[in-house]
Amino acid sequence: MRLVVGRIGRAHGVRGEVSVDVRTDSPGERFGVGAVLLTDPESAGPLTIRAMREHSGRLLVRFEGVKGRTEAESLRGIALLVDSADIAPVDDPDEFHDHELLGLKVQTVDGESVGVVADILHNAQDVLVVKGGGGTEILIPFVRALVPQIDTEAGRLVVDPPPGLLDLGE
Repeated sequence: MRLVVGRIGRAHGVRGEVSVDVRTDSPGERFGVGAVLLTDPESAGPLTIRAMREHSGRLLVRFEGVKGRTEAESLRGIALLVDSADIAPVDDPDEFHDHELLGLKVQTVDGESVGVVADILHNAQDVLVVKGGGGTEILIPFVRALVPQIDTEAGRLVVDPPPGLLDLGE
């Protein structure tokens, strides 16, 4: 699975730097010198980081082979991706990467099937978007009290919903 770690913004200066809208918790690792990033569209890459720096709160990146503002500007809007297989698992047993949760079967503590994790929303509180039968969407706050068990190897996630939570999707 490919994961978006950033999106190229406008060119900065005349030497081929671009601003990057960062979409990762590890920009130093993902955008380090020598890192190779996949792209969407695929025809634009892969791109290798030649230099990286922060300027006025923005990440500026220069890619190998990009020689000036015009070439840099042509990259605007391209999504920068990594393969999820290249991302090390988190050491904390209570933390997960989104790609580890997507597709997990969701069931209640009583064994009743709820659906499949289709998305994770990151707002003030992380929320699991579960697709139930008939295409219904159920939003479940991603907190230990409601999600007491996650077994990524078995491909399932157990929820202990309060009364009415699972009925909200109907």
